[in-house]
Amino acid sequence: MATLLRFYTFSLVFTAICFALGAWYGWVSTGTVAGMLSLLWIVFVLSILEVSLSFDNAVVNATVLRDMDQVWQRRFLTWGVLIAVFGMRIVFPIAIVAIAANLGPLEAINLSLNDPKQYERIVSGAHIGIAGFGGAFLAMVGLTFFFDSDKDIHWIAGIERAINRFSTIPAVEIGLVLTLIYAVSTLLAPSEALTFLTAGILGLVTFIAVHALGALIEQSEARKRATGAVVRSGMGGFLYLEVLDASFSFDGVIGAFALSNNMIVIALGLSVGAMFVRSMTIHLVREGTLSQYRYLEHGAFWAIIALGVIMLISARWHIPETFTGLIGATLIGISLWWSIRHNRRAVSSDGMDAAATRPD
Repeated sequence: MATLLRFYTFSLVFTAICFALGAWYGWVSTGTVAGMLSLLWIVFVLSILEVSLSFDNAVVNATVLRDMDQVWQRRFLTWGVLIAVFGMRIVFPIAIVAIAANLGPLEAINLSLNDPKQYERIVSGAHIGIAGFGGAFLAMVGLTFFFDSDKDIHWIAGIERAINRFSTIPAVEIGLVLTLIYAVSTLLAPSEALTFLTAGILGLVTFIAVHALGALIEQSEARKRATGAVVRSGMGGFLYLEVLDASFSFDGVIGAFALSNNMIVIALGLSVGAMFVRSMTIHLVREGTLSQYRYLEHGAFWAIIALGVIMLISARWHIPETFTGLIGATLIGISLWWSIRHNRRAVSSDGMDAAATRPD
């Protein structure tokens, strides 16, 4: 318990502050205890929704962070969280409205506070483009993990080994994602199809650009190491994680409007969830959980592929956010259980080997 508190104390304090702000806002805006409690309940549900949708985000964050130096780890867990909480949960929805309705930032903020229904309509109207961009980026993240010729640990062995056979084919992941984007676009109206295709291609280009920038930084640092200079890697990984977090945030921000169209309520609920994702990421990195549970990464990346596909097809059909969250939680839960089972079998096998070699 003490270990868990060490990782989650800040998130618990942040949650208490957000709920106190939510109670104050609920009382001021409704003037009744029932109204205040109703608002707090929505904040609570939104925070749970954000955590359930983003646990796989925490696992992937930990996968990248464990290979970054301590300086960039701290920068991501401080600057990155500020960007995630303030930028994606508050600024991003306002920016969508400002661009879509051709409004200034102050006018968009005023609309979010004084005309939440119109604000919700504008944000929801941008869903086609968001689904294309975020779905394409997330699908690429998941597929790249499995189309890796150096990957030698497989969870769903039959499928993952079959995928691995094609890992030497250049750009096979891009071809798969482009095919899926085009297939979904054929189900949309012409104007929506163009928006969806454009956003999907931009999602692919962003993924390629972030990885290309990371590769260039690594090459530069390799040359510096060759001359004996001390370097601090991590900028490429930092940028990659920020774009990844943004892609995960799209689904939560859009889904939040199913529960409330009040921007303050949405910001409080999603910020609480985002802070717990940060704590989970630190926990996974500091405790070495990914190395202890060998299939946990696999479950997270399968969940990311599922989320990416769901985001893409949500341009045509509405997929309940609870269903999306359950798929991710189920895949990660099964991979965790499979890892525990593997560890127990390994311990049992080691014990039997020791007993067999013990002299009589």
